[in-house]
Amino acid sequence: MSSLCRRVVPFAGREPIVSFTFDDFPRSAYTVGGSILEQFGAHGTYYAATSLMNTSGELGEHFTAADLSGLLSNGHELANHTFSHISSRAVSCEQFESDTERGKQSLEELTGHSVNNFSYPFGHVTLQTKKSLAHDVVSARGNSPGLNGPEIDLNLLRANRMYGGIEEAVRLKAMIQENARRKSWLIFYTHDVRPQPSQYGCTPELLASVVSSALQARSRILNIAAALTELGVSNFVPAN
Repeated sequence: MSSLCRRVVPFAGREPIVSFTFDDFPRSAYTVGGSILEQFGAHGTYYAATSLMNTSGELGEHFTAADLSGLLSNGHELANHTFSHISSRAVSCEQFESDTERGKQSLEELTGHSVNNFSYPFGHVTLQTKKSLAHDVVSARGNSPGLNGPEIDLNLLRANRMYGGIEEAVRLKAMIQENARRKSWLIFYTHDVRPQPSQYGCTPELLASVVSSALQARSRILNIAAALTELGVSNFVPAN
């Protein structure tokens, strides 16, 4: 999958970048996680599935319309996670592409801001959807671990989970140091940010520790859109 249907940009001769992303957009990812990032002068990317707005589940409360406006006002990025939070393996490619477009349009109608970056719910990717979404999104992020570079596939950005508590800090710090050594782009993803997180979230202490480690490693902390601007693809217009 990683070697097929690629849309590649180089990442050579640059300083290391670390990005923090949040899937499904539980409120705590913004109210707690966003505040932590802002304390360090950093901003994250929030992948929202509009059908989850004003609902609650194992991740806690999900985002509200006011949260969308707040995170944009504070310099964070809003990105698309489909409308219905569906797996690309559960429906046809046409249905998945239609739901992805519906998610994009709904977020843009709610905020008046362009929403061009995307992540796959559950990290589920098929070759067909990877190929078809290349015409609709600036970037698509999965959950396959690893570093992005020296070539970056915009059709399937690599990302690494940040789950659990402070006991994970040593492992994640080692990843940051390796990313700094290679001068590549390291993307983290998580969900809720709470003292007692779900199995898909992390504690505030872990997030603060990892952000601090990234800065100590002299990495630039950029959201997905800002990192793509650094790569010269900020003016990329997806094909219709």
